[in-house]
Amino acid sequence: MKDARPALRYAKAILNLAKETSAETEVNADMQLIAATISENLDLGVMLKSPVIKSSEKKKVLNSLFAGKTHVISLGMFDLLQENKRMSMLLSIAKQYSIIYDFLKRIQVAKVTTAVPLTEELQTKVMAKIVALTGNKASLENSVNPAILGGFILRVGDVQYDASISNHLNELRKEFDNSHYIPKI
Repeated sequence: MKDARPALRYAKAILNLAKETSAETEVNADMQLIAATISENLDLGVMLKSPVIKSSEKKKVLNSLFAGKTHVISLGMFDLLQENKRMSMLLSIAKQYSIIYDFLKRIQVAKVTTAVPLTEELQTKVMAKIVALTGNKASLENSVNPAILGGFILRVGDVQYDASISNHLNELRKEFDNSHYIPKI
């Protein structure tokens, strides 16, 4: 990633500016929206990276997409990126901002694997388990894997909690395999 270091510098600068106005949480929500929008829309990502399209046109597209939905600092970032001809780095900057914001606020990323998508009730239970295991809040990333059959697998930092049905079945299988009990006939 050749853009990683400059993206981190831009993200830090934006975070510092947002902290001065106590808007770092709002800007973080904007960065998550921007990253999700670019990631979900392939054409937008291609347009931002295109050397053929002028920076001013890219900025117009971004302003039409995000004006009214984002904080003034986030919109000002588009101006800065246009001036410095760095529009292609927008996705990297948005991701870096969220990473350093989470670090600043001591929010960990919890990866939850479930057999079905999480409901609000399940998210609440998983968040309670995260607080019980780590003592800290976390943001959830849910991935769906039907192979675990039910329950969930939770990873927070280097801690893993496996409450999946497939894990319980594997444990039972190991117990039966290790058992040398031969029934009398």
